[in-house]
Parts: sequence; C-alpha cells; structure tokens
Amino acid sequence: AALAPQRIDLQSATITKVTLVGQGDRVCVDLASMMQPGEGCLIGSFASMLFLVHSECEETSYIASRPFRVNAGAVHSYMLGLSGRTSYLSELRAGSVVAVADPAGNLRNACVGRNKLERRPLVLIEAELADGRVGSVMLQNAETVKLVQGGTLQEGQPRTSQAISVATIKPGDQVRVHVPGSGARHMGIAVEGMTVAEQ
Repeated sequence: AALAPQRIDLQSATITKVTLVGQGDRVCVDLASMMQPGEGCLIGSFASMLFLVHSECEETSYIASRPFRVNAGAVHSYMLGLSGRTSYLSELRAGSVVAVADPAGNLRNACVGRNKLERRPLVLIEAELADGRVGSVMLQNAETVKLVQGGTLQEGQPRTSQAISVATIKPGDQVRVHVPGSGARHMGIAVEGMTVAEQ
C-alpha cells in the first residue's frame, strides 16, 4: 500500500527518569529500504506518546552501519504505521508497512523485510512535555540504540549528532516525540471519546 509523503508534528519532551528493568524480549525491525541520518521510527509504550528511535545508520566500534535497521524496543511497544495507525512490534511481519520519520516530522512509508525477536537487557525511559503530559518507551540497553534529540534543530548540523544513546541519556535531556490527537486506540486506530487509564 502506498503512502503519499506526509508531515506530522514532533515536539520536544524532557527525560524525567531512566530505569534499568532487566531482561526482556525486544524487536529489531529490518526494512526493505535505507534510512538517512536523523531518520527512524516512532515507537512508544503508549500510543499517546511515540518517541523517534534512530536507525542504526551510524557505524560504531560495536557494529557496522545498518541503515535499514531500527532496534525498536520491547515487544509490547507501539510503532506508527500507515495513516496514523499503530501496530504492536510483536505483530509486524515481512510485508508490513511502517512510517519512517525525520526530525522535522516528514514521513514516508517503508516495507518491513523481517522482524528479529531476541532476549536482551532493557531500559525504561520516561519523558514529559511542557504541558505535563507523560510517556515512556522501553528499549534495549545498548550504546547503539539512540533517540533523536529534541530542542531546536540546527541548520547545517549533521543529523547524526542529533541522536543520543540510551546508554548515556539522563534526566533533563530532550528528545523528539509525536503526540497523536487522541490518547485512546482500538485495533491501532485512534478512538474519540474513549478513556483509557494506563501506567
């Protein structure tokens, strides 16, 4: 299914808490297309706040560059897909279509090539918007897993320098998040007038 280029609103959220939570099942999503520096996928423990998780396009001393991959997080997490619909990471399969975003909020579609489920150490990252709304994302605790930083995007600054590793992230840091219009979802679709209490 094709998705015309779209743009969504991304905001800066401030990290409030970082907690090591032990081992869990996490998903690596390998796409059938390449991502550029600064691009990644929008993922969160709740659909009410999705964090921009950077692709593995940067080469490090730990791994070679894999610009088709997003180390997306724990199996329960949501990922933004077509037309604002979310899917659980555990549900993605080869042929699923997900959204790739850049720090300015530009979206394009990408096809999933494979979904890798492995047991890894996890970290819970919690963040808050200026208006008090909160959200969280649970990711693999590894230096190669990064979130795209918040704040003002600097013209001419390499987009790779705007990604921060979960191994060094701390309270007070800012990251890019997307806050959909409705906080409640049914079958991945936003539902107006439905109240859900989650923690």
